[in-house]
Amino acid sequence: MKIISWNVNGLRSVIRKGFFSWLEKENPEILCLQEIKIGERELTFDLLYPKGYHAYFNSAKKKGYSGTAVFTKEEPILVNRRLGFSKFDEEGRYLELKYPQFALINLYIPHGGRDKSKLDYKLKVYELLIKKLSNSSASLGTSQKTNPLILCGDFNVAHEEIDLARPKDNFNNIMFTQDERKCVDKLIFLGLIDSFRELHKEGENYSWWPYRLDARERNLGWRIDYCFVSKYLQSKLKKAFILKDLKSSDHCPVGIDLNATQSLA
Repeated sequence: MKIISWNVNGLRSVIRKGFFSWLEKENPEILCLQEIKIGERELTFDLLYPKGYHAYFNSAKKKGYSGTAVFTKEEPILVNRRLGFSKFDEEGRYLELKYPQFALINLYIPHGGRDKSKLDYKLKVYELLIKKLSNSSASLGTSQKTNPLILCGDFNVAHEEIDLARPKDNFNNIMFTQDERKCVDKLIFLGLIDSFRELHKEGENYSWWPYRLDARERNLGWRIDYCFVSKYLQSKLKKAFILKDLKSSDHCPVGIDLNATQSLA
C-alpha cells in the first residue's frame, strides 16, 4: 500500500505542471496534500471526482491560503476536519480519515514565522495534537492491532541536525528551535516511527528547499515533511522514500510503502 504526502504550494499550480499525469503514474492508494490554496467553491469536477479516487478537502476560510486534501482509493468510514483549535481549524490544516484497518491524519503545521512571531501558535498546535494522540483510540504501540495510525504531512520542523543542510547556521532559527524539535521527540515518545529515518540513516535527504540562493540546485534543503507510523506497522514498512526529482513545488513528495499482503490490523 503506497501512501504519498506532498505540500504542493498551490494545487492549481501543480495541475498546470502535470499533476494528474503524475498521479496516474505514481498510483498511490492514498495521496495527502498540503497548502492546496484553493477554496471549496473553486474545486473543479476533476478535483472533486478524480479518476479512481474519493477526494476530501479542507479549505481555509482565507482565500488562497493553506488547506489540505486527501485522495484515497478506499472510501473511509469517517472523515474529521477539526483538531479542536478554532484558529487552526479555520485554516484547513487537518484531515483525519478512519478506515476499518487503520487511521490516517494529514497535517499541515504552521510555519511559525521567520521572526518567530507565530511560534507560540505553532507550539500550541503541537501541544493539542500530542494531547489528542495520547487520548486517541488509535494504537501507537506494538502490541495493539486495532486501528494503527499513519500520520503524514508538512510538520515545518527539521528534527535532527542530519535533517537539514546547514544545522549550525540555522541553530535556533524557526523550524529548528529546541522547542519545535522537542515536539517531534514527543511524537516519537508516544510510539510513532519516523518511517524515512527508520530505513535511511544517511544525510542529504531533504523535502523542502528555499527558493533563494539556488538552494535546490545546491541541495541546501530541509527534511520537514514526514510519514510517521505506529510501532505496530514497523514490521510492515517496505519502503520510505523522497521523490526529490519532482520540482513542481518548493517541496517534493515523500511517502511509504506498507506490506498489504497481510491485514494492517
